[in-house]
Amino acid sequence: MQIFIYTDGSARGNPGPGGYGVVLEAQGKRKELSQGFRLTTNNRMELLAVIMGLKSLKSNGHEVHIVSDSKYVVDAINKGWLFSWRKKGFKDKKNVDLWKMIIPELEKHKPTFHWVKGHNEHPQNERCDALAVAASKEKNVLVDHAFEDERKDKGLF
Repeated sequence: MQIFIYTDGSARGNPGPGGYGVVLEAQGKRKELSQGFRLTTNNRMELLAVIMGLKSLKSNGHEVHIVSDSKYVVDAINKGWLFSWRKKGFKDKKNVDLWKMIIPELEKHKPTFHWVKGHNEHPQNERCDALAVAASKEKNVLVDHAFEDERKDKGLF
């Protein structure tokens, strides 16, 4: 079975309120996921969208395709940077908590990553963007603890 996971992230202010949106499609079925955060970055939400899409899969062994407009995420995987960063202990890298979270999902599902240009009338990407933006504006947003704690540690709060 082929599974397509379309993802997008958004942050208003970068950092600012943000969210992610995910559309999963397989065998004619569709599922949508989204969540908002009170303070985060666009790159964190792009990466979290992929993580949450992969975590939502109930089984492995399927042909999984991730479609994202994030060069940050797609290039890190397709160009092998992530595994180089891991070998170097993620020295001087941002979003280490999320990169560490995605590795087991990549090893479990072995997805293929595809980049699409954002805001280019790709229906699923446009839907993911709408989900991410709407989630960032909801009243019941979550706290991105890793991001906020790091900012506190650096005296940015």
